[in-house]
Amino acid sequence: MRHSFLIGCLICYYSIAVAQVPDDSLLRNLIWQKASPGLRHILQYPDSFRYQLIYTQIDRNKHNVPSFTNRYFSVNDNQYFNPASTVKLPIALLALEKLRKLKIPGLNANTTMLTDSIRAEQVRVLQDTTAENGLPSVAHYIKKIFLISDNDAYNRLYEFIGQQSVNESIGVKGYKGVRILRRFMPLTEEENRNTNPIRFVSDDRLIYSQPPAYDTLTFDFSRQILIGNGYLDKNDQLVLQPMDFTRHNIFPLTSLQHMLQTVMFPASVAERERFDLGKEDYDLLYRFMSQYPSETSWPRYDTAEYYDSFTKFFFFKAGKQNIPSVIRVFNKAGWSYGFLTDASYIVDFKHDIEFMLTGTLYVNRDGILNDNKYEYEEEGYPFFKEIGEIIYQYELERKRKYRPNLQSFKMKYGRN
Repeated sequence: MRHSFLIGCLICYYSIAVAQVPDDSLLRNLIWQKASPGLRHILQYPDSFRYQLIYTQIDRNKHNVPSFTNRYFSVNDNQYFNPASTVKLPIALLALEKLRKLKIPGLNANTTMLTDSIRAEQVRVLQDTTAENGLPSVAHYIKKIFLISDNDAYNRLYEFIGQQSVNESIGVKGYKGVRILRRFMPLTEEENRNTNPIRFVSDDRLIYSQPPAYDTLTFDFSRQILIGNGYLDKNDQLVLQPMDFTRHNIFPLTSLQHMLQTVMFPASVAERERFDLGKEDYDLLYRFMSQYPSETSWPRYDTAEYYDSFTKFFFFKAGKQNIPSVIRVFNKAGWSYGFLTDASYIVDFKHDIEFMLTGTLYVNRDGILNDNKYEYEEEGYPFFKEIGEIIYQYELERKRKYRPNLQSFKMKYGRN
């Protein structure tokens, strides 16, 4: 009981959002000077579009060790945005970390993972036709999470970790204000607290059996979060009052940016903030975070729908362009309820350029949520594309004392 109480207090502590971050004059002036009329329109209305941007400059010393300078524009972790699929990033990391911490012979990311069910709302998964061997695994779920932001893959890994372990682990690592309480399926708060029994098997031999779990933590919902003028309820009926996001997932932009840096450059952060991962885990993550849907046969994606820039907002999303071969984007994006968010580490292997961009934007002219009428194409994706181009052009001209060696981020993709 004492342990549960202390963890509960810890979760409440880390749920306190940090204060507003002062704007960086270089970033603000650069964007305003280069902005098109469409981008200027968005910049003029920060309260309506709720945009936030973090530009991370990366400089290397003569030993190729990186240092980071974060530049902020309109960043305020007290201003809520729906994180949507960006919460899949910590879930993928924690799933790999859990496998490593279990230290069970024969248990790894490629071991067959079978999800059972003991409650009516739970989903049972014993096969995966999108995998080459027809069987589900942590590695294949992570692949689908990053290539097309697959919701079912996230749900299964959420169940493997368990809601309580997710929030305890993130809290202990010090990621402030992060709260992950929901699968991406219609479940109640209580149903999300319950997670499935899971088995890992190899050639019909049981490797590990995990019983169902229940989250006993108490979360702080004292800060009410209301967005919009109205919303469509589960019966598609219009409710003329703001939508309540108080009990939804929360992932402040500063924590999202820092988690991406932790993944890409683990040695650059405090040890307690890192995830317990090995080289094979990082290789898997880097590959899938930067791979395109056209570069795999398992799953075989319809590239007319899942084009290469499907989850790459900066530079590429508007117009669905092909991404230049010299550039790779290691990222996790999310979109829901009119909110668009992306955290990206961008590498240009031809010009030896690297930087990070993390941003969020809200596009919903009529103020009605859950009606699937958002200005993603008209305003959202062009915003990210133009910001990406402005920063990229600036990076092309920015002087560096030492050119970075980026060979460790060159992945082999193949077709599997």
